[in-house]
Amino acid sequence: MSAVGLGLLSRTPGYAAASDTIRVGVVGCGGRGTAAAINAMNADAGVRIVAMADMLRDRMEESRAKMKVKHPDKVAVKDDHMFTGFDAYKHVIELADVVIIANAAKFHPLHLMAAVEAGKHVFVEKPHAIDPAGVKRVRAACDLARKKGLSVVSGLQSRYHTGYQETLAKVHEGAIGEIVTIQETWLRPPYVLRKRRPGMSEVEHQAANQYHFHWLSGDDVPQTLIHNLDRSRWALREATPVKAWGMGGRSTLHGEIYGDVFDHHAVVYEFAGGVRVYAYCRTIDNCYNENSSLIFGTKGRCDLRRLRITGETNWESPQEKSKRNAYDLEHVALFQGIRAGKPVNNGDYMADSTLMAVMGQLACYSGKEITWEQAAGSDFYYPPRPEECSLEMEPPVKPGPGGIYPVAFTPGVSKIEL
Repeated sequence: MSAVGLGLLSRTPGYAAASDTIRVGVVGCGGRGTAAAINAMNADAGVRIVAMADMLRDRMEESRAKMKVKHPDKVAVKDDHMFTGFDAYKHVIELADVVIIANAAKFHPLHLMAAVEAGKHVFVEKPHAIDPAGVKRVRAACDLARKKGLSVVSGLQSRYHTGYQETLAKVHEGAIGEIVTIQETWLRPPYVLRKRRPGMSEVEHQAANQYHFHWLSGDDVPQTLIHNLDRSRWALREATPVKAWGMGGRSTLHGEIYGDVFDHHAVVYEFAGGVRVYAYCRTIDNCYNENSSLIFGTKGRCDLRRLRITGETNWESPQEKSKRNAYDLEHVALFQGIRAGKPVNNGDYMADSTLMAVMGQLACYSGKEITWEQAAGSDFYYPPRPEECSLEMEPPVKPGPGGIYPVAFTPGVSKIEL
């Protein structure tokens, strides 16, 4: 089996013969990065994982071992192709034909653009940015990918779920009439909690526990609720909200390990014509949990996650369709597009759904109403800029008394200039 070299993909970036190896590099080797690499290997017989990057060496080694259990013949990462630090992504891009980006979301726009500029196809996890400035860079990178004939596939895997596709087709055909309102809910315990390790610098600790620091993750509306918000936009035929307001804060999570993020959010989005999306997320133990997308229309209701429509039309998708793995299917689309010379570009919905999540988070942080025009036109970012981050820098957030981090923002007090 021959290897697809940098030269081949640079000359014809959308094509690789079925017998060719496609070299894949992974940036971010936590649970999602590891799973995405396995999805890529599931999707295409010619995929080989050749390079990895992460802030923690031992996490990379654990990730490589997990991959080898699933695909022992497809993991070809040498010890000297495992890179650490904020610049590690550059080495992965150099060695790969396809780059999987699944590290802290702050860096997704920077790394996406760097990969596209280098002529590489990209799979990029959600959220694709955490602030308006990042969304602008994502749009620019996806536009450049179109010009260069490169694929950019989004980790918003709902779009590749065959059951959702079938159910929303029914909705779009009028099965529930005109959509009046949508309720999006994701209530769960906190996840991926990493304790401070002895000898770690403050920056290293925060980077290793990135889901719980706003400047790295963007907090829970972009991190978690973005899946639900993307399904709402899909149901509304890719409409974008006119404005949003919200509320949130931290009521329960007060330990050092929880960083500075909120533990509950509620956002109301208003669309043209008066349709509203009510979106809720919470990350607190020992509470009621729910993950749902409920669409209410003039003639009925759609429970999207259960693939069910009730009202004037009563319909339910065959259960086997709900079991198809959308995480694999998004990678199938990526590699089929590469091999067929037909690039896949999810740029439009990934940028718009990300901005919808970002404006909702900013509404919760500030306590103000945020319009789509404000968010889309803003250059606001959570400092420092991604390219300014280093192991030697002073982190923008530091622990207070008892090692507890102050909450990121105080609604009605903190000023966010868009």
